[in-house]
Amino acid sequence: MSDTPTPKTTADPRPALWLLLLITLLTCAAGWLFKANCTFDGQWDNLEFYVKGCYSDAYPFWRGKHLAEGAIPYFETQIEYPVLTGALIFLEQRWTHFFFGRDAGDPSFVFIVSAVNTLLALGIMRMLWGLRLSATRLWAWALAPLLVLYVGHNWDLLAVTLAVGAFVAAERGWPVRACAFAALGAAAKLFPVVLLPLFALRRLVRGRIAEVAILAGVSIAVWLAVNLPIALTAPENWWEFYKFSSERGGTQAAFWNLTAYYGVFITDIPMRNILSALVFAGGMVAIVMEGWPRYKDRLWLLAMPVILWFMFTSKVYSPQFDLWAYPFILISARRWEPVALFVLGDAACYWTELWLFSGQEGGWPAAPMEAILFAAIARAGAMGWLIYDVLKLPLPDWLERGETAPLPAEAEAP
Repeated sequence: MSDTPTPKTTADPRPALWLLLLITLLTCAAGWLFKANCTFDGQWDNLEFYVKGCYSDAYPFWRGKHLAEGAIPYFETQIEYPVLTGALIFLEQRWTHFFFGRDAGDPSFVFIVSAVNTLLALGIMRMLWGLRLSATRLWAWALAPLLVLYVGHNWDLLAVTLAVGAFVAAERGWPVRACAFAALGAAAKLFPVVLLPLFALRRLVRGRIAEVAILAGVSIAVWLAVNLPIALTAPENWWEFYKFSSERGGTQAAFWNLTAYYGVFITDIPMRNILSALVFAGGMVAIVMEGWPRYKDRLWLLAMPVILWFMFTSKVYSPQFDLWAYPFILISARRWEPVALFVLGDAACYWTELWLFSGQEGGWPAAPMEAILFAAIARAGAMGWLIYDVLKLPLPDWLERGETAPLPAEAEAP
């Protein structure tokens, strides 16, 4: 997956940014059609969603959470998402009513959700372009199968965009902004919080305690600024995300669920909560220690393996979680083979999980648990391969020092 850095004295060989944005837009449009085709008749049911693969969280949320009637998230209805995502859902509810009227149905809401996610996907493309990725990697985002599967699926792209923004800010020498973006991401979905130690650890080791305190203070202040108003005015509904996350069981393709299903290592929910946290923390420490000699001055370059490990060890591993890591994979992967295997494994997990539910309701296609097992093994193999490559192989050209390092005038204290 090697690429030659672009000489600064020659024309940029990459496709024009406008063309990449246009193709990304068309890919996302295909993703909206993929989700919306089940509702063109104005009706929907779970079996059709499972058989055709067009399930979206937006469908049950629109009526099940009373968004169709105008209920305000947290204040008039419970939302099992963090506050920043809840705010986005509220805005999309209002936009749906504005553009499609008070009687708008779930297809209209899915369209708005897909449109907003498309804008976020375009923003990620712009940031990847700014990192000077090669043409093939930029095309891999513009034509990403994961965008087709998930642009209309739920609201995770908000946190993904903020996480990529945090990475870019760190690369530009803006640590305060990096922490602010990561904290905002954690207010939208939990996973960006794993980036915060990567921004501060080197300063801590060097004894630059004041700088670490500033970064920690910014992170906490940003997170509190988003969360505190809801936590104080609707505490029970604000807590619902954390309560739901601790009480829910694992998803079908998650490591802990598969080991329990096949009798290899049986765990209940409280044990999974503890073990997943401990195994993730231990693995993250191992990744940082192994990568320290090479990456100690830019630990955020370990974002991809850390996020992949977080996903693998999580009690819940829904297929759309793969979208969290995909931009970081395109930034950091050393070769194409594990990237292709990851994408194929993601698609296999997506379809086998939905077809398992299809079979349980008497539909066809129907997939057995063994199909999910093989798909999960393929994806896990790709994740391990990607992690190994980051720790053992040289940096891609655009991540070599000097390609994206900040100019002195751009550097931000601390």
